[in-house]
Amino acid sequence: MFAYIKAFVAGFVSTLTFHQGLLWVFDNAGLRAASVWNMAPVPPLGVPAVVSLAFWGGLWGVLLWLLIRRALAAGYYVGAFILGAVGPTLVYLFVVQWLKGQPMPAILDGLSLHGVGLGLALNGTWGLGVAILMRVMHPPR
Repeated sequence: MFAYIKAFVAGFVSTLTFHQGLLWVFDNAGLRAASVWNMAPVPPLGVPAVVSLAFWGGLWGVLLWLLIRRALAAGYYVGAFILGAVGPTLVYLFVVQWLKGQPMPAILDGLSLHGVGLGLALNGTWGLGVAILMRVMHPPR
């Protein structure tokens, strides 16, 4: 049970450091105009957007940990990057936007190679961050 709490913490912290850090790099490189560490309140609880994002990153961290915890050597880190990139990006593109009221044709029209690529890079970096933090907090026995 304690490993799952660590995985949640790893996902939360990875969101604040790895994900938002890379977003800061993209913003400063002119690749994407973004609100890094966005403190604007979001409904329904009015918490800062970055805290909401980090909470969801923590939940995703638990799921990612379940999928990569038995991987060996480089497969652990590569798997974390790939699963981190693909899973959250697909869910954001096709579930979150739809739940927020965006019609599916508009979602599909809004897809671009640039946008999807940045999303995959951000989320993959988040996944790698989770893997690194879990190795520090919960090393293999």
